[in-house]
Amino acid sequence: MKNLVLIGATIFAMVSCEKKNLEVKHVSEMESGFKISAKVVNDEDPVCHMKTAEHLSDTLTYKGQVYGFCSSMCKDEFKKNPDSYLK
Repeated sequence: MKNLVLIGATIFAMVSCEKKNLEVKHVSEMESGFKISAKVVNDEDPVCHMKTAEHLSDTLTYKGQVYGFCSSMCKDEFKKNPDSYLK
């Protein structure tokens, strides 16, 4: 019986520690109540591809251009490697 409990606990630990792809959920301006009005060069968020006209909540100037983002999470992700998102 102790062996079954030990095996079960080991399996549970292995499964619960397994890395899983977590879905990023964005908060739109309707949920947050916050939407900014700014002129940006992109029609969609370069990270998650949401339409900036509908979900613009953050901006970043990169190489003289103002890019719009639906959330600070996408902006932070973009800042890690901007050129990879602009291809």
